[in-house]
Amino acid sequence: MSTTAAETLERRVLFLAPFGRDAELLQKMLRKDDVAGEICSSVAALALEAERGAAALLIAEEAIGRETEILSHVIGRQEPWSDLPVIVMTQRGSDSPAVARAVDLLGNVTLIERPVRIPAMRSAVRTALRARERQYQMRARMREREEADRRKDEFLAILAHELRNPLAPIRNTINILRLSSPQPPAAQLWEMMDRQVGHMVRLVDDLLEVSRITRGSIELRRQPVELSLIIATAVETSRPLIEAARHELAVNLPLEPLVVEADAMRLAQVFANLLNNSAKYTGEGGTVSITATRAGDEVMVAVRDSGVGIPAEALGRVFDMFVQVNPGARRGGSGLGIGLTLARSLVEMHGGSISAASAGAGSGSVFTVRLPLAAAAAAARRELPGPAPRVAGGPRVLVVDDNRDAADSLAQLLELMGAEVRVVYSGKGALEALASDRAALVFLDIGMPEMDGYEVARRIRANGDARDTRLVALTGWGQEKDRRVSRAAGFDHHLTKPPDAAELRELLASAPSLQPKLEMPPHVQPL
Repeated sequence: MSTTAAETLERRVLFLAPFGRDAELLQKMLRKDDVAGEICSSVAALALEAERGAAALLIAEEAIGRETEILSHVIGRQEPWSDLPVIVMTQRGSDSPAVARAVDLLGNVTLIERPVRIPAMRSAVRTALRARERQYQMRARMREREEADRRKDEFLAILAHELRNPLAPIRNTINILRLSSPQPPAAQLWEMMDRQVGHMVRLVDDLLEVSRITRGSIELRRQPVELSLIIATAVETSRPLIEAARHELAVNLPLEPLVVEADAMRLAQVFANLLNNSAKYTGEGGTVSITATRAGDEVMVAVRDSGVGIPAEALGRVFDMFVQVNPGARRGGSGLGIGLTLARSLVEMHGGSISAASAGAGSGSVFTVRLPLAAAAAAARRELPGPAPRVAGGPRVLVVDDNRDAADSLAQLLELMGAEVRVVYSGKGALEALASDRAALVFLDIGMPEMDGYEVARRIRANGDARDTRLVALTGWGQEKDRRVSRAAGFDHHLTKPPDAAELRELLASAPSLQPKLEMPPHVQPL
């Protein structure tokens, strides 16, 4: 249906009157006001036409019967912006059960008692049409916002991709230098540079996280897990920042296991954000603590600090996006002001709540998270992954990337980790390399010209000799839909640029052992 045709349907008034003469008179009256009207023969016909589009419904009391529920179902399925006006022409006298039924079932109802003067009817219809026009304007604004959100999400995804691409060779080079020069003072310089690259990567990831949460496109992988494991992960994540500021950290956990139904990674992200926030807004040598307690059917986790505090007038907006209450008091430079926004969104997705409290400037602050305890009394403890061991006698690896800096620096890093590495710079080169020399791991860039990484992966998987080869997507695209596409193409792993050294070591350590191909002499036939 064309836009013009749809607009014509949406601006008409639908009539349902038991006597054709009444409907014709109404239609004639509206035609003088340049309003299109259409007569419907039954409630079912009216409901069908209303679904196609209408500005208002005009119904005689006599036409209201049991079939009105059909129309109520159509009205009940309206979009959030829509509140279709319904004008009911009632008979003179006391209220009837039919009219009461219409008011209950049809929502936005206006009653007009007959006999009705023409100016009064015209006024009622005009009022309904003006209200409907405002609803159409609201719909247009909502669609504009949705389109703006879609473009923003596309922009953030492209921005993240473009930022990750140059970060990949930078991080690879830092790791090469760190492994090549492990002695001070060079080691401290490489550690500092790696932390700053990591900070840039986290800023990019946070931007995408906020975008995904706002759109409701994050899926939690919830399972029973002990809260102590989640807090341990958060503390380990935040420890470098806390130690760099010479803060005293206190972790207080109860003896009893507190089990929550949660996505452990996401909740660890929440508590790490809170700990990082406390560390950044506390002067050097301050105190930071995280305390978990049981409160009935809930668990309460409080992150407390001795920092700069929060003014009373700012407490209500500390969780708003891009808000920084005391940016000048922040240690370690500026940030985006979205860490607390992420924390609140993730806590609420878990059915919990988060609040902030402070006695004022210079009095520190406390952030309290409340979460429902899991129904199960206990959960299977799962160990959090530690650093992967250094690989000795590493596997054969193929690195494929049209960005030569990224490919060469990754190859050098993998060689320092013990791998035997070959580098090619195109999809065609990858297929040729694998035809002559099998590899246990293939690090494959997605966005290559001529033949992209998805097509290369599909062709590798189509080759029976490569069934033991593990494919690793290495790309600047890191959203969940990108991971689904890479899995469908045949990838085993999906890494976003720049890859972390610990992730690379883990992949090398878990690389499959290749079974040698059996080459039979020409005169020997297989059984």
